[in-house]
Amino acid sequence: MSACKECRYIVQNKEKVCPKCQGELSEKFSGVVIVLDPERSEIAKIINVNVVGSYAVRVK
Repeated sequence: MSACKECRYIVQNKEKVCPKCQGELSEKFSGVVIVLDPERSEIAKIINVNVVGSYAVRVK
């Protein structure tokens, strides 16, 4: 698994760039937030996410 350094989206397969924002991926990340309903989620608003998916809390 890898996480994007720009948008923190977690990618499950061996892609070279983020499929959402074309940012650089890193295998060094910590914490996972799963957003199921970004419209109603307070956490999604805090981390500035508006698309369903898994996101890293911190990416190195």
